[in-house]
Amino acid sequence: MKSFSIARTVQSLLLAAGLVAASGAALAQAVPGVLRVSAIPDENPTELQRKFKPLGEYLAKATGLKVEFTPVTDYAASVEGLVTNKLDMVWFGGFTFVQANARSKGQVVPLVQRDIDEKFRSVFITTDKGINKLEDLKGKTLSFGSESSTSGHLMPRSYLLAAKINPDTDLKRIAFSGAHDATVAAVAGGKVDAGALNISVWEKLVDAKKVDPAVVRVFYTTPGYYDYNWTVRSDMAPALKKKITDAFLALDASNPEHKEILALQKAGKFLPTKPENYKSIEAAAHNAGLLK
Repeated sequence: MKSFSIARTVQSLLLAAGLVAASGAALAQAVPGVLRVSAIPDENPTELQRKFKPLGEYLAKATGLKVEFTPVTDYAASVEGLVTNKLDMVWFGGFTFVQANARSKGQVVPLVQRDIDEKFRSVFITTDKGINKLEDLKGKTLSFGSESSTSGHLMPRSYLLAAKINPDTDLKRIAFSGAHDATVAAVAGGKVDAGALNISVWEKLVDAKKVDPAVVRVFYTTPGYYDYNWTVRSDMAPALKKKITDAFLALDASNPEHKEILALQKAGKFLPTKPENYKSIEAAAHNAGLLK
């Protein structure tokens, strides 16, 4: 009987410890007065933080909250972070929003998108003079960005399939660089014959003279599609959702402070968005076998 009593006591202590740990974890995931923000890692972490800093300061003033930006290791971590309440707001691509929406069973909501995200595009690039159209990629090597990237994988794959090119069987090899700038580096460095990335990062690298478009050139640009957005969980307090949305919609390029924020975000302005805008992305993901 004594041994049974000791065992019960130990079990009770372990259970109590587990409850305390679980409670601590829950508290760590809901920090009062803090807006926990992240973004899909479609560029290197230093660049993402540089781009977000003025926007974070602006949102802190607008909401009265401390805004903390936390880089994530990969696209899946950004989805998991929002769905499991470790993040409050995330900069998603269209496909990662679709993944988060499916993973949460509809418990996330996109608030705003940039004006350019209504008709976003991807570009295919190469240094090979023999590649001038999608069909020329047969038997060649190609780098996408991240597997979960809308503009660096899903939509380029979708347009390849539409051109009757199956990347998995018609190309010599496909690779995943993990980020758009890394795709450009892979093509420029001769690691692959061609690459696909989002047009915004491509134009930024060209403008910054980090790539020579006479050497690494665009040979195909996709039609437009809905892409990036800022997404929150649907259980966020309505008043906070409104403050965040209003702050984005109030950004005005004629205001010098706002102009810097918009320039870093590659936006003329921000617009309201809704889940329905990403139905075509969801359909493309199903058709490409990337969403079960």
